Amino acid sequence: MTTKPELERLCREIRGQVVELSHRADSAHLGSSLSCVEILVAAYWLALKIDPARPQAPERDRLIFSKGHAANVLYCVLARRGFFPASRLKDYGRAGGHLPEHPGPACVPGIEAATGSLGHGLSLGLGMAFAARILKQPFRTLVIVSDGECNEGSLWEAALLAPRHNFNRLTVVVDYNKWQATGRSNEVTALAPLCEKWRAFGWEAEEVDGHDLDALAAALRKEAPDKPRAIVAHTVKGKGVSFMEDDNNWHYRIPTLEEVKTARRELGLS
Repeated sequence: MTTKPELERLCREIRGQVVELSHRADSAHLGSSLSCVEILVAAYWLALKIDPARPQAPERDRLIFSKGHAANVLYCVLARRGFFPASRLKDYGRAGGHLPEHPGPACVPGIEAATGSLGHGLSLGLGMAFAARILKQPFRTLVIVSDGECNEGSLWEAALLAPRHNFNRLTVVVDYNKWQATGRSNEVTALAPLCEKWRAFGWEAEEVDGHDLDALAAALRKEAPDKPRAIVAHTVKGKGVSFMEDDNNWHYRIPTLEEVKTARRELGLS
């Protein structure tokens, strides 16, 4: 599954599954999950060097999903990519299950680290970049962060250190959906201009449409000769479902069964 129409269909199917999981598990953060679908699909199908049959291969590329509150979309992507059977998704958010609302370490194959304590993912990725250099391994490390966690000082401490060591195989993608829990990202803190801030910290940085698979794939495949890369991906919170798009109520709201059905119709799934 690599053609653009196939991957666009996959994105719609993943969105439908994410909405269903939110309803079934009574789990929030739906808008945050829907905004990063194309980022994950571009990474797992078009950019990362991975083998789902060998999830612990030493040479594998690493993906750290720092915005762990959106774990349901990561689980859906990993299942579709073949890391574990889709039947296990029924465990999501269930007491005693193996798919917690924030990913735990090794809860399923493909999860590289526990995340969701926002602002820590880039530091984890930096540690993996150090490990790759020490072990002389060729793998790349990709860290997906939310725009809200760019408020955290720990993220910028890691951002200061990475260029110092010329980690050119480290990439961060900011899911820039312009919202966080209590308001617009650029109103909570002076986040903009975000791309220029990464450049000022010594990163090669570019902005892309975070829902354009071709643009994302091209950006993810690039590698600067002597510095880490930052991709500021402009996205829409709640993307794909008209009554959820750019509506921050869906940071915490749970869809009803009727809303699930409406969303699936909009996505062309039923």
